[in-house]
Amino acid sequence: QVQLVESGGGLVQPGGSLRLSCVASGMIFRINAMGWYRQAPGKQRELVATVTTGGTTNYADSVKGRFTISRDNVKNTVYLQMNSLKPEDTAVYYCATDTLDALVAGSPGYWGQGTQVTVSS
Repeated sequence: QVQLVESGGGLVQPGGSLRLSCVASGMIFRINAMGWYRQAPGKQRELVATVTTGGTTNYADSVKGRFTISRDNVKNTVYLQMNSLKPEDTAVYYCATDTLDALVAGSPGYWGQGTQVTVSS
């Protein structure tokens, strides 16, 4: 059974940084694409970033230059480094895994439980 467990969320001031982690188990980590989504209250879920098995990354325009996704295939972990955070980054952040096409389509087969990120002074 695939399990994804996120951590690292919290409250941070505008301009601050956070690093989210997502540990995967029950799957062959290195053969799946990984992604981070977010959903703010009253808004649609948004794909924030993806990283392929080969390490190719893609980002939503809203986070380009501020967020960095990376993966460690030894630790079965994917990270989201978030810098220069803005109040509009406030959301629940979810880790997900499947093929890259499924991630981009918004329909990955496996999701984490989510971690809250709040950017506020």
